[in-house]
Amino acid sequence: MTLARKVEFLRRGEAYGDAGQSVESRETHMSWVFLVNGKVYKLKKPVRFPYLDFSSIEKRRAACASELLLNRRLAADVYEAVMPLTLLGDRLSVAGVGEIVDWLVVMRRLDESATLERRLLAGDLAPHALDPLIGTLARFYRRTARIALSPALLLSHWQRNLDDNARVLLDPRLPLPTATVRRIDRVQRRFLRRGAPLLAARARSHWIVDGHGDLRPEHIWLTPAVRIIDCLEFNRRLRMIDPLDEIAFLCVECTRLGGAHLAAYIKHRIARLLPSRIPEPLFAFYHCYRATLRARLAIAHLLEPAPRTPAKWPLLARTYLDLALADALRLERMMAQSGSLSGLPTRRRPCDA
Repeated sequence: MTLARKVEFLRRGEAYGDAGQSVESRETHMSWVFLVNGKVYKLKKPVRFPYLDFSSIEKRRAACASELLLNRRLAADVYEAVMPLTLLGDRLSVAGVGEIVDWLVVMRRLDESATLERRLLAGDLAPHALDPLIGTLARFYRRTARIALSPALLLSHWQRNLDDNARVLLDPRLPLPTATVRRIDRVQRRFLRRGAPLLAARARSHWIVDGHGDLRPEHIWLTPAVRIIDCLEFNRRLRMIDPLDEIAFLCVECTRLGGAHLAAYIKHRIARLLPSRIPEPLFAFYHCYRATLRARLAIAHLLEPAPRTPAKWPLLARTYLDLALADALRLERMMAQSGSLSGLPTRRRPCDA
């Protein structure tokens, strides 16, 4: 049973009980998504990457179950079920009888005009409209599972993160400004040496959590009840995150989409809701790293055998590198002005308050 046959079937209205209904399909890096009336059906591709493995039916079933469970933390009424795709004779069915040939995540369809991304692009978003989102995130970070991680292991993870970015961004096959990449990398590595106490303090204060992992504006719905979808269910290590790092990621994306003032508002407001204050050098490092990582993930598409929309990725990667360079220069000034990188976090109240 090939992926192509499954996709061809799921693109037809009859798969959902009505041959006349319209089905919209979208392909992502890891999935096919089918939008039918008020529902969304997601089929994971049988792919294997260094950070995920969907290569067998059982692994895809487990990933679907994790997606349902983990995403209900921030979108409880969106993620509805995991359903089998079945084959009886030569007939495929959704949740039918016969051999299970794959699994689908079923979601409630949301109005995409209400995403943070759309609102940012429209330019009509007032800062106070972000208060429900900021409150939702603060509550989530206070309540989600803490991950015990030694400072030494955390620093080791960061060293690997920087190595991974440099390896891809400096690949000679890719059309990127090498001098810019090297300068950003030098500043980040210098911070990792000088600012190690700031990172270690976050581990000692139990502020590494099982977070969302992919807090992009396109995943956030600014509806009366805020909903955040598409966490990184397939890799726990990618969700092991300092909330400040995840907020920095959101701020990078808001800035890229024209909402730098809204990014500043998010940072300012959430700082008042989290138990520890925000060390400016640490936040600048996180912001710089996240922009660099997004550049890497964008340009890495060109290393695939048959990249989709190849003209898109160099421009997007350079946009992120411009943001990362601005952060690197700011972080460089901070390190020049302070021999010890002031700004160690102080606990205001217990982390689990």
